[in-house]
Amino acid sequence: MAIYGFHASHEQVSPSDLLDAVRLADEAGFAMAMCSDHIAPWSARQGESGFAWSWLGAALQATTLRFGVVNAPGQRYHPAIVAQAIGTLAQMFPGRFWAALGSGEASNEHVTGDRWPRKEIRQQRLRECVDVMRALLNGEEVSHDGLVTVDRARLWSLPAEPPKLVGAAVSVETAKWVAEWADGLITVNSPHSKEVLDAYREAGGRGPAAVQVHLSWAPTEEEALATAHDQWRSNVVGPPGSWDFDTPEMFDSVARFVTPEEVRKSVFVSADTAQHAEWLRGYADAGFDEVYLHHVGKEQTRFIETFGAKVLPELTTG
Repeated sequence: MAIYGFHASHEQVSPSDLLDAVRLADEAGFAMAMCSDHIAPWSARQGESGFAWSWLGAALQATTLRFGVVNAPGQRYHPAIVAQAIGTLAQMFPGRFWAALGSGEASNEHVTGDRWPRKEIRQQRLRECVDVMRALLNGEEVSHDGLVTVDRARLWSLPAEPPKLVGAAVSVETAKWVAEWADGLITVNSPHSKEVLDAYREAGGRGPAAVQVHLSWAPTEEEALATAHDQWRSNVVGPPGSWDFDTPEMFDSVARFVTPEEVRKSVFVSADTAQHAEWLRGYADAGFDEVYLHHVGKEQTRFIETFGAKVLPELTTG
């Protein structure tokens, strides 16, 4: 049976409010949580982007949940710094933390002023970072000269057991590639989610498979759709634009003609909790081990309380 978690959206909710939300999610019956590591939101309307690593320490201390984060080492972050952050959280909270690694988006990485590489170069850079980080988390001293440079790095505070380094993939091709090195898979809901999972498994991918599911719920269908359109229409933009646009304003510009009905292609929109339960159960039936629920509205309390009372019990006992 799949496990159901809460996605904490730093791009939409202030860090203090998000900490309250994840406490409430813990009380409401969510079994785990995750977040992404951004420096900018996808849209100016979303209006937030807290520092995930600071927040994660507080969230792990304030709850009993297991947490994960999606991070892109190699440009905005040196891999030794990411490894140190991962190692510290895993040492303080054994067995409760994992990190998913991806090749990133220009909207977060351009801030260093370095050029944004082609996709194949970003993947090569990520692969180097993975090897560097694994060695550091195993207690080795690392020097490396390549697309990233490391000079005699060592982590002095280490967890008893290195946490899982999961591969982030949204395409079949990337899923096959991350199967070579990842301890698990994470993807997002799309018409191709099952194909991504199958490609990962067929390529020898091991460990748990997780999916982040974008949804919008409200007491009325009209409010649920309006919320999704306001907050998530910029995210209808897929690759390569979602990789290469470098400001929230660019996403907002290309999304200005997206209609509410088009948003339904990326977000499950309904006022019916039973319908949401059916959609979510479909991911468990497809073979996903972990399903993270992301309500795309800025206000999270009503969603958490309603899904904790009506949806999670149906999913975990049905």
